[in-house]
Amino acid sequence: MSKQTYKVGFFFRRQFTMAAAEAPADIKNLFKRYSDDSGVMSVQNLHRFLIEIQKEKNASLENAEAIINNHGGDSKQKGLQLDGFFKCLFSDVNPPLDPKLRIHHDMTAPLSHYYIYTGHNSYLTGNQLSSDCSDVPIIQALQRSVRVIELDIWPNSDKDDIEVLHGRTLTAPVALIKCLRSIKEHAFSASEYPVVITLEDHLTPDLQEKVAEMITQTFGDMLFSPSESLKELPSPESLRKRVMISTKPPKEYLQSKEVKEKDDTKKEAELFVVSTSSPNSLIDLPHNVFQQDDVDEEEDEDEDENDEEDPKSEKKAASEYKCLIAIHAGKGKGGLSDWLRVDLNKVRRLSLSEPELEKAVDTHAKEIIRFSQQNLLRIYPKGIRVDSSNYDPFVGWMHGAQMVAFNMQGYGRSLWLMHGMFRANGGCGYVKKPDLLLKAGPNNEVFDPTANLPVKTTLKVTVYMGDGWDKDFDQTHFDTYSPPDFYAKLGIAGVPADEVKKRTKMMDDNWIPSWDEQFEFPLTVPELALLRIKVLDYNLSDKDEFAGQTCLPVAELRQGIRAVPLYDRKGGKYSSVKLLMRFEFI
Repeated sequence: MSKQTYKVGFFFRRQFTMAAAEAPADIKNLFKRYSDDSGVMSVQNLHRFLIEIQKEKNASLENAEAIINNHGGDSKQKGLQLDGFFKCLFSDVNPPLDPKLRIHHDMTAPLSHYYIYTGHNSYLTGNQLSSDCSDVPIIQALQRSVRVIELDIWPNSDKDDIEVLHGRTLTAPVALIKCLRSIKEHAFSASEYPVVITLEDHLTPDLQEKVAEMITQTFGDMLFSPSESLKELPSPESLRKRVMISTKPPKEYLQSKEVKEKDDTKKEAELFVVSTSSPNSLIDLPHNVFQQDDVDEEEDEDEDENDEEDPKSEKKAASEYKCLIAIHAGKGKGGLSDWLRVDLNKVRRLSLSEPELEKAVDTHAKEIIRFSQQNLLRIYPKGIRVDSSNYDPFVGWMHGAQMVAFNMQGYGRSLWLMHGMFRANGGCGYVKKPDLLLKAGPNNEVFDPTANLPVKTTLKVTVYMGDGWDKDFDQTHFDTYSPPDFYAKLGIAGVPADEVKKRTKMMDDNWIPSWDEQFEFPLTVPELALLRIKVLDYNLSDKDEFAGQTCLPVAELRQGIRAVPLYDRKGGKYSSVKLLMRFEFI
């Protein structure tokens, strides 16, 4: 034991005893059950524990022997003592997701059968109005296994080159070629499965041809460019280490370049107020400034996405550029029913804004699911999210949307859910959608996320304790006058029927909280469920202090007693902070 002293005013001190982490009562009882009279757990008994409690059906005697060799202490005893048993369970080698599983989903189905880790405005370093554009966030996203990178491409000031920036804002541009080269270098550093580059195109035909040249020279044989429109999307497996371009086919420029530039200048004047006194700061803008992002320029409703253009106009288009587009995007004319039209002879990508999706699920939920069984559906944040915040991804996921596009710098609950979803399947950036979203029923019915479904399974979670904060944080980080008062919040994110929140009791003045509480979560659609975990330090006079979080795909949880690492707000893993928990399906 050790002691910590905290100042209370100028003259007073408070002293607290720091006890070492101790095995919870349940762990002690399990050790007693699986050990002999001498207080040692043999190789054979540890093997039984791995199979019966940890549900590791493939565990071997060799596995048990390796654990004892690493945690057994005195080799003469040829077994585990309680201390070694506890440290083994609470160590990094016992995570809640099985590292041996790696990529285990079927990767040979069409791309439309997968959720795909998707970024929005992937080049922005901060907010949507005045932050810098850079290739750094693109690299960081690829290193997290993000598989869809979005680039907004515009002419530079001299109209002779291409820049990436958030148009008609104060964001500082970055050269397109720099972004492309960084994508090539880092595309497959974390995952070998395909990277899709979605382009929001604001270019004239001559610059589109220049983009085509850049892309071709940069990616070479890595580029997947089908010779004709795809009737079915290829599989992730067939596209290993390939890059795909997705955008709307080139517009037919019926107006002169000068007229277009004049129109763009007029739009800029209408939409944005630029402060000359502080050009790099955020400013108050009228409400209608934010409406532009609710209609993606690449998905302009007034443009027909029919590929059968007039041959004369075709000559004006950038044919080389068009040939690079592997996945054609576009809404076409008409309303939502037309946008969601399924063409058996052609696949495409449709983009809907966050508000458009919310309205669509009220009136066309079944059509959305049917569309996304064959085609790609991308969802992007509404324009008023200028702080780069995100939205609830489950609205899209429950209806089959593959590309739920997120601001990867928009830290918070929504992004934690995104991280949790894509921890599945070895973290490769592709997660197979559940069969219920891919197949129609006997009467051609499709999945209804709001239906009253029977419970398929119940997840029982025991939260034993936490440890490691005293190693990762300063003594007064949480409380100036005493050790922290930790409590844990748990919840299920998924279909509406499965959504629930629960919390543990608060442990006063303790760096090593021992909650020892059980919770049960009945699940109707466990295939889509995520377990959310957050630890907070209670604060009587102010907002409770964040102390760690994680989000885990329920379908891949390992049953048994597991050491659950926690992460900071930005998704970075703490060095030492972990929870000891038990997961059971009953």
